[in-house]
Amino acid sequence: MEPTADDGGRAPRGVISPSRNDPLVHTLSEAVGGPIGNHAAPGLIRSGWWTVELVLIILTVIAAIGGVLIKGYCQAVGWNPPTEFYATCYSDFPTLFKERGLADGVLPLFSHSALFEYPVITSLIAGFTALLVPGVGATDARATTYFDINAILVAVMWLITVIATARSNPRRPWDAAFVALAPGIILSGFINWDMWAVALLALGLLAFSRNHPALAGAAIGLGTATKFYPVLVLGVFVLLALRTGRWRQTLVTIGSAVIAWFVVDFPAAIANPRDWSFFFAYSTDRDPSFSSAYYSWNLLADRMHLAKLSAATTNTIFVVAFGLCCLAIAFIALHAPRRPRVAQLAFLVVAAFILTGKVYSPQYVVWLIPLFALARPRWRDFLVWMAGEALHWVAVWMYIGWTTSNGPVQNNIDTPYYVLAVVVHMITLLYVCLHVVADIYDPATDPIRRSREDDPQGGAFDGAPDRWTLASLWKPRQPAESSAP
Repeated sequence: MEPTADDGGRAPRGVISPSRNDPLVHTLSEAVGGPIGNHAAPGLIRSGWWTVELVLIILTVIAAIGGVLIKGYCQAVGWNPPTEFYATCYSDFPTLFKERGLADGVLPLFSHSALFEYPVITSLIAGFTALLVPGVGATDARATTYFDINAILVAVMWLITVIATARSNPRRPWDAAFVALAPGIILSGFINWDMWAVALLALGLLAFSRNHPALAGAAIGLGTATKFYPVLVLGVFVLLALRTGRWRQTLVTIGSAVIAWFVVDFPAAIANPRDWSFFFAYSTDRDPSFSSAYYSWNLLADRMHLAKLSAATTNTIFVVAFGLCCLAIAFIALHAPRRPRVAQLAFLVVAAFILTGKVYSPQYVVWLIPLFALARPRWRDFLVWMAGEALHWVAVWMYIGWTTSNGPVQNNIDTPYYVLAVVVHMITLLYVCLHVVADIYDPATDPIRRSREDDPQGGAFDGAPDRWTLASLWKPRQPAESSAP
């Protein structure tokens, strides 16, 4: 075996082993011989074909197979309510295929016979994959084939996300195992097309970490044209540029993101403005939906004969609540004694968007998992969070099964228990957020900075000194020294 060459011509640095670095993995490793030895040098010694990335790919493939097997009941008997909910095998793929005209050849943004409530790239994926399904009509067999096609593509996006996450920090590639083995992705990754946006954002962060701002912006812009949330990360770059004074990379990233989004959305907006704008109108006009705090309030208010929240009221509360969260994150970014990392702020802003949003679909958890792997790679906290998400995942299907079957409550999950599961999901996510904030204010607890790294995803921000902080505004000016003898 030979030492590997370092790309930058500097002294090579070894890969950090989870069995040394993570307390839970360190303890569990005792069952298989204990932590890796002190004289081992992973990343410095060639390991042949058995690389970290190969192991991650194998783990992801196994997890993806598990995620598809969860849908096995529906694949066997059909995708029909309420059994698809009680069997916890529901997916938007076959439902939209049958209910939005995709089975009949409707192509979102091109056909004018049906509206589709998704951004441009997601709409195109949904439409063009439907053209690959043989046969005619909205049959269960064709719906299952449609699911299979999209599940394969989602699995590919999952693999891309894992590899991009691993390469975003060459010293800690094993952190991508959080993404490869995530229970949240296994359970919810095959519900919708969210993994496409997740993969694009992961590629954007990888490009940003390697100081390729134009590529980073292009990936984020395309991600925004797939699902809205990747655009939130651009605000993180602005905050860190404000603190460090390093604006070039941020401005190039934002500019290329706008161009990429414009290239995709502008033709659709010109050719079919009604269909293109439907996503924005639907998001604004829809009532509070499943698993949001507002929906939970309306359920309880209905039982207690209190005032329920309308769509307009919910929109106002969301704007105010999310705005306050963004102000709090901006305060943290500019006030913390040491500059926060890109992944830490990105996790916080996306989590705030989810917690204050009008709907929390079970698949939204996949937005956060790669960011968690980069922000706070600790297995104990991850498993606590995933336990809360798994509880919610079961509860939401049981609750929807009840509401669609109109069965007796004795044989279903009643409203208070469903609301409790929503509260647990929110508490466990807040638990992770508080740990991330604690790491920002005390870098000694941050797993990344304890590894003697500054900001692996930071690009130009990595190692940059502060130019301006809120703390500097509050420091009293030192009196000028007199030059008199």
